[in-house]
Amino acid sequence: MSRILDGRSAEVIDVVAQAYQLHEEGRTSLPHSTFLRFPDAPANRIIGLPAFLGGDNPSAGMKWIASFPGNIESGVDRASAVMVLSSLRNGQPQAVVEASVISAKRTAASAALAAGLLLPEEGATTGVTLIGCGVINAEILHFLKTRLPSLTEATVYDQDPVRAAAFVRTAEQKAPGVTVTVAPERSKALAVHRLVSLATTSAEPYLPVDAFAPGATVLNVSLRDIRPETILAAQNVVDDADHVCRERTSPDLAQRLSGNRDFIDASIGALAGATSSFRRDPARTVIFSPFGLGVLDLAVAQLVHEEARRQELGVLVEDFLITPEAATEPAAAH
Repeated sequence: MSRILDGRSAEVIDVVAQAYQLHEEGRTSLPHSTFLRFPDAPANRIIGLPAFLGGDNPSAGMKWIASFPGNIESGVDRASAVMVLSSLRNGQPQAVVEASVISAKRTAASAALAAGLLLPEEGATTGVTLIGCGVINAEILHFLKTRLPSLTEATVYDQDPVRAAAFVRTAEQKAPGVTVTVAPERSKALAVHRLVSLATTSAEPYLPVDAFAPGATVLNVSLRDIRPETILAAQNVVDDADHVCRERTSPDLAQRLSGNRDFIDASIGALAGATSSFRRDPARTVIFSPFGLGVLDLAVAQLVHEEARRQELGVLVEDFLITPEAATEPAAAH
């Protein structure tokens, strides 16, 4: 997977932008994600994201992604995922793809795309604050450097100082040319730069209205760090209002508090397609809240599938599906 996607970050950003535009144009089918939760382990969840993406290269599939935050303490990645791509001709599965890498990269590409579209002077942006030193923010830093070549500084904060120190070493590989500094406190990290990426495992909001510098651009990737009052005081861009205003995300809590969605100013698809009249207020924070649409996973998985076939990578399973002949044979005893 990494072999196929490494070195193609700009292409992945373009693929994500195209998927957003197709979704904005109504050329997708995107049911709500299904959340499987566990009564005895409320922090754990597995999410199913089915999707259809139209356009010149239509595709359909579903991502099944698990998030077990406790894995981090034992040295195992928090997220693991698989994706199934289905034929639009007969509905049969075409490919089963490892999807945790796809999920991380489409998330990061989405954040980088939003930063490029929302920053008032993207060419003058030299620094970013990253809250949460996990896989997602490492990918976001890499994609930000791809989208914003002027980026030379990153200030990071994590509740675990060991993880923050390890992140510095990771960042040297992910974003060469970017100097990474670990902040001793979250508030100090947030005060350094006006571009902020939140990628934590927080389940409850904690960032108040005055958490960000005036005019900050906030990539609200983990969706549950920001208090609803902060959302209501900001300008807000989302990927899809119906998807993001649920499951106790910060926009969902803001909707419950205000009784409406008037605080949402634009969609990222409209911005990417230049069909939005949205204008930044330089005195206010702008917050991008992406729920994480399955069409993005689908678009990147399709790219991976096509390239894997071209390079003859992966394992072809000729007898994966039961043939009519096999279905009529007597069952074997076990």
